Formats: sequence, C-alpha cells, structure tokens
Amino acid sequence: MTISQTISADTGTRLVRIGVIGTGMIGTDHTRRIQEVLTGAEVVGLYDYAPANAEKLKGAHAPNAQIFDSGEALIASDDIDAVLVCSTGSTHEQYVLAAIAAGKPVFCEKPLATTAEAAKGIVDAEVKGGKRLVQVGFMRRFDQGYNMLKRTMEEGLGEPLMIHSCHRNPAVPEQYVTPMAIHDTFIHEIDTFRWLLDDDFVSAQVIFPRKTKHAHAKVADPQIVLLETSKGVRIDCEIFVNCRYGYDIQCQIVGEEGVANLPEPMAIATRKEARLGQSILTDWKDRFKSAFDAELQDFVDRVPGGTTGGPSAWDGYVAAISSDACVEAQETGKIVDISLPARPALYD
Repeated sequence: MTISQTISADTGTRLVRIGVIGTGMIGTDHTRRIQEVLTGAEVVGLYDYAPANAEKLKGAHAPNAQIFDSGEALIASDDIDAVLVCSTGSTHEQYVLAAIAAGKPVFCEKPLATTAEAAKGIVDAEVKGGKRLVQVGFMRRFDQGYNMLKRTMEEGLGEPLMIHSCHRNPAVPEQYVTPMAIHDTFIHEIDTFRWLLDDDFVSAQVIFPRKTKHAHAKVADPQIVLLETSKGVRIDCEIFVNCRYGYDIQCQIVGEEGVANLPEPMAIATRKEARLGQSILTDWKDRFKSAFDAELQDFVDRVPGGTTGGPSAWDGYVAAISSDACVEAQETGKIVDISLPARPALYD
C-alpha cells in the first residue's frame, strides 16, 4: 500500500487518504466529518453510481477529491490508503472483498452484507489474509453513555441477569416494512448487547402487541424482541418506530447487585409557565453524533498500522445470523434457536 504523501498544514504529518464509495446521506456526512471534524485524514477519492451525487459532494466538502468511474477503480488506486463503504447494502460485499484483496483497511457501514452467507465469505477472506482489515459501522460501541453503562456493569452490578431496552423512532416512510425493524433498526441493539455482555445469543422470539394507528399497512408496529444468551441473560427490546414523540434509546441492565440505566442525552431543562420541561431528540444522527465522530477517528488512527479495530467482520457476521433468526421468529411466531460456528482466532 502506498504511503500517503498528503501533508497536514496544521501538524506537518502525513494524512491518511480516504476513498468514499457511496455519496448519499451517510457518505456525505462521513465525508464532512473527515474533512471538517476529525484529524489525520483527507477524502481524496469519491465514487457513486450517480456521478452527479459525487460531484455535488466534491463541491460541498471534498474539493481535492478525484471522482472515480467505479468503486473497484477507487479501491485499486495507489492514491487511496483506506476505503469507506457507504453505498447501498447490496453492494457492500463486493467492495469489502475488493478492499481485502487490495490489502487496504475498509470501514463498512452496516450491514456488512445482506446475507449471513455473504458475511461469512468476508470473514473467510479476511482470515485467509491473516490480518484484520474490516471495521463495521456499529457506532454505539463508541457512544460515551454506553461506555459508561458498560463500565458500571462490570465494576458494580455483579453478574448481569436481564436487560430491558427500547428503540423508538418518530415515524418511518412507506417503504419501511416489518423485517426492516430487525435488519435496519434492531441490528444496532444486536451488536450492542453482545458487546455489553461479551456473550452470544442462543434464541430469539418476537411478539407483536396491538398495532398503533400510526403504522402503515406494511409494517407491524410496535414489536418486542426477546433474546436469551449463552450465559442465561434474558433481554427484551421494544421496537416502536412510529412513536411520534421523538428518537428515544433506552437500556437498563439488571445485575445481581444493582441496576444501571443508559444516561439520557444532555439537554437543557427549563422552568417556564408553571412547567418543567426538557427537549427530546428526533434524529438518530444527532443522538449519536459524537459516537460517529469517535468510530471514524478510531478507524483513521489505525490505518497507518495497516489494520482496524472496533466492530469486526466477525461481529458483522454474527449480527447477520442473529438478525436472520429474529426475522424468522417474526414470520413464524416461534422461538428460534441461534447457532454460531466457532470464532476464528483472528477475532479473539
């Protein structure tokens, strides 16, 4: 891999040269983040299946970026040190595999792949290469509140027994259908619970309460996911994507010695007109803004060493297996067993 020769005007150090594949909402936001918030990197390459989108992003945030004719050409370029895959989920597999073959660190937004089989192929390719090159965009591991919750659990709650949680969203569009509550929404909880507990799931069940009048015809909302881990921890998570009042993430861990709750996002409390009030966020990008910053900074910082940290390809693969089991539980109404293969030593 060519060593970057782009020099920071502020520090005199070489900048990691990033290529971004997919210039939609998240690709645009990550490009802005690298260019304007983070340190140590510059976006020098862009690709989107709609060239006009890449041109728009270049003009707005990445004036020095080259626009490539394909994602594969961007990955193969000697002018690119590392890759961000922010394109449509169905394309993630091909681009991540190409980055692994090129020996370049790659940050892939979730999902790692659209099927568990495809995710397993990525794991196999990375294991064959003998080095971690893939980081998956499960940003909650970098959220300050979740890290506080994990430390509190490990230091003062005794063994965890139960987790009660919820994932609420104000509304979803017509194209959001019932399985997306798992693959697009609950997928973050799947990874977060595994990380919090250092444990894997053995079964999943989905229960459907009374449907809200605010849900359109193609989505069952709300729903409750029940998980059991290999150590016997029981988890319940309410998914309510038409709650109307705001974007609300809750997580409570019940341990043998106490209970701990995920802290609320910082907000100003007001006393006015005989009311005590506090605003509730309505956008997931605002709720996890700092976590997005931290995960990408971690990725950038590791690129000069030729490797990655954070959520791995294995984590993405396990999330795919677990989410598929949850969708099966949605469709059948049954408790579905979750079975995982042995974890390769690369991910120990």
